[in-house]
Amino acid sequence: MPSQPLDASVLTIDCPEEAERIVTRLRDVIGRQFRRRGAVVALSGGVDSSVCGALAALALGPSKVFGLLLPERETSPRAMELGRRVAQQLGIEYQTHDLTPVLEAIGCYDQRDEAIRRVFPEYRKDWKNKLVIAGGLSGQFNFFKLVVQAPDGRTFGERIPHFEYLQIVAAQNYKQRIRKTVEYYHADRLNYVVVGTPNRLEYDQGFFVKNGDGSADVKPIAHLYKTQVYAMARHLGLPDEICASRPTSDTYSLPQGQDEFFFALPYDQVDLALWAYDHQFPHAALAYALGVSGELAERVYRDIEAKRRAGAYLHTPPVLFDTTPPGVAAPILSAKRSPYD
Repeated sequence: MPSQPLDASVLTIDCPEEAERIVTRLRDVIGRQFRRRGAVVALSGGVDSSVCGALAALALGPSKVFGLLLPERETSPRAMELGRRVAQQLGIEYQTHDLTPVLEAIGCYDQRDEAIRRVFPEYRKDWKNKLVIAGGLSGQFNFFKLVVQAPDGRTFGERIPHFEYLQIVAAQNYKQRIRKTVEYYHADRLNYVVVGTPNRLEYDQGFFVKNGDGSADVKPIAHLYKTQVYAMARHLGLPDEICASRPTSDTYSLPQGQDEFFFALPYDQVDLALWAYDHQFPHAALAYALGVSGELAERVYRDIEAKRRAGAYLHTPPVLFDTTPPGVAAPILSAKRSPYD
């Protein structure tokens, strides 16, 4: 068993030193490796994208960072207002693109609602919805519940069948993929890179959409735990509302925290669990640190393992069935994965 104590202090970082390290790396990757002029950052109003925007502005100067606000009809107005505040505070140019018409045309809402109505036939366009994870930490396999809310406030929840779940998620993923298409349009137009905003929890556990928010040229905070991202936000002087915000998915029409959709525990507890797992602490030590039963701590470890297995596909590049084509540089493989991969 490791000799050091297991508590929140293990996640403490030197924010000024870490910020300077990231800024230096960003300058090198964007300017020397990719030979691009600047960076595009989609600002969601959350802490991760805000920190990435601030670090990019420090690395390149505000004039070389382009911000995007990419709402659609189910986006929280407060999130967009926070995104605007961050862009204005950083002094970067930004634009707002309402993606609702594109998502309507491609069938995002209709295809999702079709699947919802197979579970709740009374569901209509003026109802709201979300998915909630359940089961994994109570000794069962992870499964999802579909929660819907009528205009009069009545709320209903049912375990969702597999095919309806897949259709809802597939339709919702249009949102992430269309956003990324807009980001790359502006990156191509400006000769900039696209900055990805996942933190370590999201990157490690597969909480992203392949070729959606998982697609980017650089991911400057993918090595930072969520707790550390919040610390970085405070160090960078971002708005108090950003630094105190609860992590949300802001994808479904009902308010939805990341802990109820994917992680099943608050982010600070998952941070500590992931750190403990990677540093080979027994589940009994995690149980003591979190103040939970040993059985629950063991389930948390199993959930980390299960999400890594499920997320392996999301990290996998396209498979080539022959040798690398002539003129295409083969990837350099390393036994140790860089935190910037």
